[in-house]
Amino acid sequence: MNKKGFTLIELLIVIAIIAILMAVVFVALNPLRLFAESRNAQRWVKVSELLHAVHLYAVQHDGEIPNINSWQEDTYYVLGTSVSGCTSSCGAKATVSSCLNLTDLVTEKYIPELPRDPKDGEVGNTDIYAYRTEGTIISVGICDPELGEVIELTR
Repeated sequence: MNKKGFTLIELLIVIAIIAILMAVVFVALNPLRLFAESRNAQRWVKVSELLHAVHLYAVQHDGEIPNINSWQEDTYYVLGTSVSGCTSSCGAKATVSSCLNLTDLVTEKYIPELPRDPKDGEVGNTDIYAYRTEGTIISVGICDPELGEVIELTR
């Protein structure tokens, strides 16, 4: 009796070994963490763009920050599309109920479009980006980045 082929036991062992290797690779790569890191990288780019746009606006408008109805130094303001009605808090950062109006930055071509959060994709999501000033220093950051990362740039 000379049959060629694999027995059922041999096939099951090979399948089990392949499944174990796939599980180890999946855990080692941790795709959810990689996706979160990718979204945070996109947030870094958006923060850099926003800081550059606000800075250019301030330079070309004699130090004026775009469409803010009243502002205090060293206080976070949520970025949005209206100058009133923003009551959102910025994570652990204390914010006031006022927004920096980004529509001027778009209409005057400082940024191509309103920022979107990479996770939910909403335009102008008013609880994602925030800024604060200390004298002539402007900081732009993210309210609640993923993985506990601090995303904030200052110029």
